[in-house]
Amino acid sequence: MVNSFDWIVLKSRYIVKDRWISVRSDTCQMPNGTIVDPYYVLEYPTWINVVALTKNQEVILVKQYRHGLKKTILELPSGAVEAEDFLPVAAAKRELLEETGYTSNNFIETGILSPNPANHSNLTHCFLAIDVERIADLKLDVTEQIDVVLLPLEKLIANIDNGILLQTLHISSLFFALKKLDKVQFS
Repeated sequence: MVNSFDWIVLKSRYIVKDRWISVRSDTCQMPNGTIVDPYYVLEYPTWINVVALTKNQEVILVKQYRHGLKKTILELPSGAVEAEDFLPVAAAKRELLEETGYTSNNFIETGILSPNPANHSNLTHCFLAIDVERIADLKLDVTEQIDVVLLPLEKLIANIDNGILLQTLHISSLFFALKKLDKVQFS
């Protein structure tokens, strides 16, 4: 006999429904009969992150303001999968080109993450782009102000403990890329 931990959704309603985020309030019943009300779920689109490496082993980073933290920080090129994106890899190629002007013929999906399975409904697809080259100018959204920063991979790795990247999904994406590149060592 298999015990299920799954909850049953008895009722659901949207508090906010927007292009970028929806907030849902669920009334749920646990297997033991306990009613959980409300349980808030944040619905986001599928996200992508790209670790992009030049032929000289430089990582393409974007420097931009993040209002939640009220700080300008370094990040990996990233974004949402949009309706016109056939697959997450299409979104990765589009976002990398739009945010940095770089592209590659070699994109490898390195992993899939849940930003927060407790209350986020979306997944993040992580990609490694190898031998990227700059072919275009940036094509930014009206809310984006970005400086493109090229940082040697070894310098990024050496400074990871110093908070050079703060976004946890980006740290995880970097880990997946380093694993794919055989640069992760466990002692």
